[in-house]
Amino acid sequence: MNPASETAITQNGLDLLPDALRVVALRGVERRYRKGAILMHEGDPGGTLYFIVSGRLRAYSASAEGQEFTFGYYGPGEYMGEMSLAGGPRSASVVVETASVCRVVTREELVACIAQDPNITFLLLGKVVRLVRALSVRARDLALNDAYGRFAQLLRDTAVAQPDGSCWMPMALTQTELAQQVGCSRTMVTKLIGDLTRGGYLRLDERRWRLLRPLPPKW
Repeated sequence: MNPASETAITQNGLDLLPDALRVVALRGVERRYRKGAILMHEGDPGGTLYFIVSGRLRAYSASAEGQEFTFGYYGPGEYMGEMSLAGGPRSASVVVETASVCRVVTREELVACIAQDPNITFLLLGKVVRLVRALSVRARDLALNDAYGRFAQLLRDTAVAQPDGSCWMPMALTQTELAQQVGCSRTMVTKLIGDLTRGGYLRLDERRWRLLRPLPPKW
C-alpha cells in the first residue's frame, strides 16, 4: 500500500492509471465526496470499484469501542474495492480524508471490460497479491515488534529522500493518525516523537515529519 502524497492531490488520477485500467475507470460514474464521508463500511456487500481521480481516502478497521487501525492512505491513480469483487463482504471501511472525486465502476461494467481485455484480470490480481503481502508484513510487525519498532518502520517506509540527505514524510499526519497506523496509543506515539526529537532524529517541518538521520534499531 503506497501512501498518497498531499502534493499529488491536484493530479488527475486517471492519467496515472495503466491504459487498460483507465478504460475501466472511464466506464464508471464520476462522483464527488466531501471530507468525512464514508465510502465503504467493513462487512457490507461489495461489488464496486472506486478509482480515485483526486483527493485522499483512508482504509481502516474499527472495534466496537471505537478504536481504529489504519491500513493505509490512497490518492490519485489508485483504486479501492477490488478485494470484494469475488463476492465477499468489504474487508475494511473507507473514509474521505480530503474532498475527493472518484469514478465508481460496478461489477457488471468491470466484467464487460474484462471480456474485451482479459489482461485487466492480471492487473487486478497483481494488486490483490501486493496488498495481501503488505498486510502479512503489517501482521508480522504487530506480532513481533514493539511500539518503537513499528513506529520506526512506518517512518522508514513512508519518508521520501531529500537532496539534503534527510527524509521527509509526504503527508501531514497527526499523532492520532500515526498511532492508528502503528497500532498503539496516541500517548505512546507522543512519547516516541518527543524522545526522537530530543535525540536529533526527528523534526517537524511545515506540519510534516523530517528524519534527520537513520533511526536506531532499538530505543
